[in-house]
Amino acid sequence: MTAERAPAKYLARVHIHHETDLVVARRRTREIAAHQGLSAAEAEALATAVTEIARNIVVHAGSGEMHFGIVDQATRRGVVVTARDTGAGIPYIADAMQDGYSTRGSLGYGLPGARRLVDEFEIESTVGAGTTVTLRKWASGDRR
Repeated sequence: MTAERAPAKYLARVHIHHETDLVVARRRTREIAAHQGLSAAEAEALATAVTEIARNIVVHAGSGEMHFGIVDQATRRGVVVTARDTGAGIPYIADAMQDGYSTRGSLGYGLPGARRLVDEFEIESTVGAGTTVTLRKWASGDRR
């Protein structure tokens, strides 16, 4: 969506410090997705994207946080998740968004996979200051 963007109402924050926090983030995603009327498949896609981004926070930055919110527009509603860390940042975002690119010997599908699972994906990163990723998923059956 490039036109007017409705502001998100943030409902929850999850601190990400350890792999166990991924479970909390995933659960919160499902709860808010159900509240917003996303289908089970849509909720699961978003939860998987959130898990990938949260895992990147743990592996690459050590810690960060995720903010979970809802977006209501005249004709649709959805969920927005904003993940922030103050890690080393990503020097070459275009490379990081390519399937198979990894700086840690992983499969390298986290960021590009998360992008494919959501309707809107934004990433901003500053070397030495951290990374912010915003995910949006819209309820497909919502036609207010």
